Amino acid sequence: MVEMSVESVRINLATNQRVVILKDAEGDRYLFIWIATAEAYSIAMELQGTTSLRPLTHDLLKSVIAELSAKITSVIINDLADDIFYARLILDANGRHVEVDSRPSDAIALAVRAKVPIFVSEEVLDHAGVTLQNAPEHEEATARTSGSGEPDNLDVYRDFINSLDALDEFGKPD
Repeated sequence: MVEMSVESVRINLATNQRVVILKDAEGDRYLFIWIATAEAYSIAMELQGTTSLRPLTHDLLKSVIAELSAKITSVIINDLADDIFYARLILDANGRHVEVDSRPSDAIALAVRAKVPIFVSEEVLDHAGVTLQNAPEHEEATARTSGSGEPDNLDVYRDFINSLDALDEFGKPD
């Protein structure tokens, strides 16, 4: 398992699609997960330290877990099948280890609220992760899709990221 952090939540203004970008805590690997609007706003709001007047779904679920004397200890993005990511919420319920199936976007929204680690399995990163590397003989970096062994031009990834806008002020593009 590789610990990851939320690098950013972005929106493609042309398609209105949202993506959460996770970054390897100790390296230069990234994972891009396309997510729904509500989860993108929920993650972005928490990262910005803002709150809504009433609890959002993820705030409610965090409160319910706490009221049941449990706590979220971590989340794991553990599988990728047919281009769909799968995650697990890891809970401690009065000393009992509990794992609950979750969409990655919901798991990430809960992880940023509970301030717990986000882990991604090596298998998922090998299949869908992107590694940015600086080539010593070139000033320009190259990108490698983890596990593929085939270097690609970093400009493709740079252009993709630059085509997205960060979600700020309750999810509005800046």
